[in-house]
Amino acid sequence: MNLMKTLRDINVEGKRVLVRCDFNVPVSESGEILNDFRIQKSLPTIKYLIENKAKIILMSHLGDPAGHEPRFKMDRIQERIEDLVGFKIKKAEDCIGKEVEKQAEELLQGEVLLLENLRFHKEEKQNNRDFAKALSCLGDIYVNDAFSVSHRAHASIVGVPKFLESCAGFLLEQEIKNLDKIIEMPEKPMVAVIGGKKVETKSRFIDKISEKADTVIISGLLKKEIIEKNIQFKNPEKIIGPTGDLGALDINDKSIKMFTEKILQSRTILWNGPFGKSEEKLYEKGTLAIAQAVIKSKAFSVVGGGETIEFIQRQGIIDKFSHASTGGGAMMTYLSGEELPGLEALK
Repeated sequence: MNLMKTLRDINVEGKRVLVRCDFNVPVSESGEILNDFRIQKSLPTIKYLIENKAKIILMSHLGDPAGHEPRFKMDRIQERIEDLVGFKIKKAEDCIGKEVEKQAEELLQGEVLLLENLRFHKEEKQNNRDFAKALSCLGDIYVNDAFSVSHRAHASIVGVPKFLESCAGFLLEQEIKNLDKIIEMPEKPMVAVIGGKKVETKSRFIDKISEKADTVIISGLLKKEIIEKNIQFKNPEKIIGPTGDLGALDINDKSIKMFTEKILQSRTILWNGPFGKSEEKLYEKGTLAIAQAVIKSKAFSVVGGGETIEFIQRQGIIDKFSHASTGGGAMMTYLSGEELPGLEALK
């Protein structure tokens, strides 16, 4: 992290500051925001820029639209940001082009302009150089405050920093600082709790985190896939999964007891992924027991992954964890010791 400039290292007064946020929040079929966690986490950077008299241009993707899908327009995001900052902000009809450049040029100090969905242009995911250059024309300074997409080599993440003075925003800085506590000197004993499914995306992470952790607790679906695919790990003695039916929609009482005992003894806890179909009240017992054990342990706790964050928000306990990460995939990539293209681009 010390190789990276942060927002405090740059004078932003009167400058057009182009901020890559992650406003990729869950939306309903009609486009209603279901959860504004990521928007809330962007506020410290946005408010700092407002207070320090910058001209603020916010950009993000929303969903994975095939072309220009109306439900993925940024209008609802604009409304939610306005609610949170307490004043009207401007919104562009596109994210590049002469009209947007004019809007960026005319911004006054402390004003905010939100760009339209970056992924309405296929060039964003292709990391197209010309698209990145067109985005960079809007600002004098680039700020990456989107840790959760920094594992992707997209134009707004790795392309734009080639053209502008760049730094990390407060959210990105906070994410790295908290994850580094787990990588560098975790207080022992350490437990990693890895739920969900899709073992192919998690096996490398399980292997890597087992080097640091004293125990790795995995979900039934992950255990089932590991057995079926005969996946071998470096530290199999550290890895424990539930007993009983591995495909069950919740974990049984015996597993809950076994997992919570381990969690309650730990000083550092990393948690990513639910245990069972926790979005339904009928099957939330196991995941809720894990959450309550983490809180009760008083350990340094980092929790991440979309479903897990949504679950603890629904329960009203999100502020009981030491750090709630905006990243799922990015968090696992970083903790696996892999380079994140977005962070490399800022060095």
